[in-house]
Amino acid sequence: MELAANKLADIGRQAPRKSTARSRVSNGADVLPDVDGRSLIARRYRDISSAIIVDQGGADQCSESRLQLIRRFAAAAVLAEQLESRLANGEQIDIAQHATLSSTLVRLASRIGIDRMPRDVTPTLEQYLAATERAHASD
Repeated sequence: MELAANKLADIGRQAPRKSTARSRVSNGADVLPDVDGRSLIARRYRDISSAIIVDQGGADQCSESRLQLIRRFAAAAVLAEQLESRLANGEQIDIAQHATLSSTLVRLASRIGIDRMPRDVTPTLEQYLAATERAHASD
């Protein structure tokens, strides 16, 4: 048990890996492993994930755990939409499954946060001074 705890502590001390040593999902090249991102479901999953990430101020403002919660939310949302589509077409659905998905979505949304987080676009002092210098140099 102590050995496992030491290994976990070492993970935090490792230097960041090059982007070429990361998975295609981590690099943003793939939506999910071994999934063709062109299907209707994959596109909807990506749209939901992207919209929530934007609401949270962008991927650079989200921790990895928050990004993972967003992915789980998007997956549950797609499943709920599929059930609702079947219901709207007059098919029978498992209401318990829909209720469970809805409850899961509420719990995940409460952990992720439902308020939009505006991205801070205020320039730093260095950026402001550099832009001012460029403006004066071009005059």
